[in-house]
Amino acid sequence: MTMFQAFRTSASGLTAERLRMDTIANNLANANTTRTEAGGPYQRQTVIFTPMERSNKLNRKAIGHGVKVVGVVADNSPPRLVFDPQHPDANGDGYVEMPNVHVVKEMVDLITATRAYEANITAINAAKSMAMKALEIGRG
Repeated sequence: MTMFQAFRTSASGLTAERLRMDTIANNLANANTTRTEAGGPYQRQTVIFTPMERSNKLNRKAIGHGVKVVGVVADNSPPRLVFDPQHPDANGDGYVEMPNVHVVKEMVDLITATRAYEANITAINAAKSMAMKALEIGRG
């Protein structure tokens, strides 16, 4: 792997994890949204990643050159039912359909995404440091 490939690989991870953190923040912000334009409660969103593939000199597909986002999809798990007969969106039995967002799970996912983001920054800094050392050797 060349130095520039290392930068590209880590940069793709930074971009993907940033989108993941933004999606988690959106989920947390809508954890109590019972009405959406589509109707019904907010649905939790998840980010789907896939490895980047590159063809090598022998025309073989090689993975390990980063990650790309395939898409952001809705979590189709059922909404949580909360008994609150005073709520304006309560059904005839007094239950409100709440989003399928679990705050604790989102916070754990956010910590994981943050750690992955930090790991990519560390990898970029290591590659940058190696490049600077190589330039210093070249000067001497």
